[in-house]
Amino acid sequence: MIAGEPEGADQGRLFDLPAGSRRGVARVVLLTGPSGSGKTSLTRRLGVPVVPLDDFYRDGDHPDLPRRYGIVDWDDPASWDAEAAVAALVELATTGEAELPVYDIPTNARTGTTRLSLDGFPVFVAEGIFAAEIVAACRAEDILADALCLVRPRLKTFWLRLLRDLGDARKPPLTLVRRGLDLARREPAMVAAIGARGARPVTVEEAEQVIRRLVAGD
Repeated sequence: MIAGEPEGADQGRLFDLPAGSRRGVARVVLLTGPSGSGKTSLTRRLGVPVVPLDDFYRDGDHPDLPRRYGIVDWDDPASWDAEAAVAALVELATTGEAELPVYDIPTNARTGTTRLSLDGFPVFVAEGIFAAEIVAACRAEDILADALCLVRPRLKTFWLRLLRDLGDARKPPLTLVRRGLDLARREPAMVAAIGARGARPVTVEEAEQVIRRLVAGD
């Protein structure tokens, strides 16, 4: 299991190379935070290559999906393919391009693939609510530039998340409201857990400054 680097994790490394010997073309900033904290809007402003980690969700008919309130719990890391996400990030960091899945959230299914090229960027961003799950793995693969967790007031996050999800018709409105209230209640514990996995809490403005400095090589 990638998250937390348990005993025997060295055997699961994608490539058995000494730390620092990969000689990659780029490094990754893992950007996480509660759903609705501003990750996607930030990456759109930055203009750097972005890997949407939500596209590594498992299909809705996967037999091992976790459930909560009688429905699939898409906020549980077990609903997400961490190994495939790390493999794609390693390929991007070492070769400058990779084939990525395209996932449709309303239908809970992968609908295709897309090719992402870094086009010479020394840093790229991988963003999603589960990014902290792969901090240790990316560090072990020697491709990590930084790991950031966006934080802002819970009420603001709840409202912006609800507006986004309703606008995208991601799920039925009642499900979205119920999920949003539960996420707001659990948010402090979620942020604490993310920090324990190695992603430091920052505001949106601080995260933007950090990533721009990394891209500029400062």
